[in-house]
Amino acid sequence: MSGNEFEPVAIARRGLMLVLSSPSGAGKTTISRALLADDDGLTMSISATTRRPRPAEAHGRDYYFVDPEEFGLMINRRELLEHAKVFDHYYGTPREPVEQALSDGRDVLFDIDWQGTQQLKQQAREDLVSIFILPPSTLELERRLTQRAQDPADVVARRMSKAADEISHWAEYDYVLVNEDVGRCLAQVKAILTAERLKRERQPGLLDFVKALREGY
Repeated sequence: MSGNEFEPVAIARRGLMLVLSSPSGAGKTTISRALLADDDGLTMSISATTRRPRPAEAHGRDYYFVDPEEFGLMINRRELLEHAKVFDHYYGTPREPVEQALSDGRDVLFDIDWQGTQQLKQQAREDLVSIFILPPSTLELERRLTQRAQDPADVVARRMSKAADEISHWAEYDYVLVNEDVGRCLAQVKAILTAERLKRERQPGLLDFVKALREGY
């Protein structure tokens, strides 16, 4: 090692829960996928759901697909950090894999709505970082929903009618971004994640590191 080279300092850190919420079509799924592709320290929370799999979706990779009876049992056994009913189906976050990831210093990404975010706040506020993503306009939101051709016209109409209610919860979030350009919005989310990771209270290993510095190591 030359005089100008140093081994990187490794300080123990507790993971965080990064929530991205938005009305359907505002871009949170696109941003989530880009974050996961770029950041090895981030893992996606896999939700349990009572809805049927869509084409190309796999159990245990995209969702845990369960029947309504099993979902109810998971609630009763307190196995879910949060759960909500969205468009006639139930969704929830299994508790154990999230808590294990946080303890191991890994960050967990959540693609959930405002109902789930409120419940996560009650369960683990200190670990939570929440971001709400707004569309640049209602017309652009409708255009995106129609253009992706994922849902029939009646479902698009339902999503549009629900968007105003979802947007009304924007003030409950730590950060609010407008997704006019997905690249710029992604950069803003990355900046938030970097800053939150560096918060003193998320780095319990700092205590021993600073102690060693003071002792001359």
